[in-house]
Amino acid sequence: MIEHVPNEYGRFGDFGGKFVPETLMLPLEEIEAELDKALADESFKQEYIRILQHYSGRPTPLTFASNLTQRLGGAKIYLKREDLNHTGAHKINNAIGQALLAKRMGKKKLIAETGAGQHGVAAATVAAHFGMDCIVFMGEEDMKRQELNVFRMKLLGAEVVPVSSGNRTLKDATNEAIRYWVAHCDDHFYMIGSVVGPHPYPKMVREFQRVIGDEAKEQFLAREGKLPDVIVACVGGGSNAIGMFYPFLQDDVRLVGVEAAGKGIDTPHHAATITKGTKGVIHGAMTYLLQDEYGQILEPYSISAGLDYPGVGPEHAYLASIGRVCYESATDEEAIAAFQLLAQTEGIIPAIESAHAVAKAVELARRMPTDETVLICLSGRGDKDVQTMMRYLGAKEGEDIAAVR
Repeated sequence: MIEHVPNEYGRFGDFGGKFVPETLMLPLEEIEAELDKALADESFKQEYIRILQHYSGRPTPLTFASNLTQRLGGAKIYLKREDLNHTGAHKINNAIGQALLAKRMGKKKLIAETGAGQHGVAAATVAAHFGMDCIVFMGEEDMKRQELNVFRMKLLGAEVVPVSSGNRTLKDATNEAIRYWVAHCDDHFYMIGSVVGPHPYPKMVREFQRVIGDEAKEQFLAREGKLPDVIVACVGGGSNAIGMFYPFLQDDVRLVGVEAAGKGIDTPHHAATITKGTKGVIHGAMTYLLQDEYGQILEPYSISAGLDYPGVGPEHAYLASIGRVCYESATDEEAIAAFQLLAQTEGIIPAIESAHAVAKAVELARRMPTDETVLICLSGRGDKDVQTMMRYLGAKEGEDIAAVR
């Protein structure tokens, strides 16, 4: 039996908590109190579900990947299609929930940070839907990698603030978003995009993302008459993975989280925070992170902007520490191969983040008998990553990117 977490102090075992400036303690306590009331309020939950159904398009389908299964010759592979959500990723589930909470608290200005741009687009979308202002912080490197999503955010009316500090990626965008929130917490609501940050954010994002696993469990039982043998999801901060895993934690199902191994976990160029990280504090929570012997954050690396983060959600750190979830990794090259394999066998172009989960699922399914099943959380679609793929494949083949275009 898995312990019910977090506890009253926001702790997941040794992980989680609130490591923030005193200025933010009161805003966090206000959010925690209102979240608890909202989660116990039937009218709030019904409004959340109504918007998911009629605006986002839930429930998302469970797709049997018949061609991929036949190609591999092992376990049957199913896909939970979060890529078919409005805005193209699971991020909208959380954005709708937090926007409703902000509205309930009387806040009309949203702050968000984004790496791959999926959370930024989701935040800008709900801000437009609810008539709110929205500021999105984004590293300059990620803005270059995700030009399409930057344009989408601006089209939706959001202000995108470039961040030029550090490695100019998600970590640095999060730093700037927190700094801005400290100075504007009286009238702004900070919409964190993953199960990271101080309590109650990891719990809040989990509660708004568990719809993925709740739906998948019901759909899988109806389709196969049993639960999946293995569930696989990619892990950066870890919101799609915790949303998928949480409803299955008490069941006899093998759960596998896949981190970004980048150019290899034996090189400095990866984002495998559980596999290679150590305990420490980042962005307000105790968790596993990439740091040196002096406690300075090490820059992560992944071809995927969404997985390029030096920490991981504290609940994932807890689940790893007790051995309930197995965390493995996939390299850039393995993810790209899986990206192409899914596109060419099933006609589905996944986000590069999701392709990391596909890579590990392919490896597992090949070794499993044909009467067993693997469920992959396909967290988002790959439209945003097409330019990255063109550059990667063009460079690999020694071609000029202009010619590839």
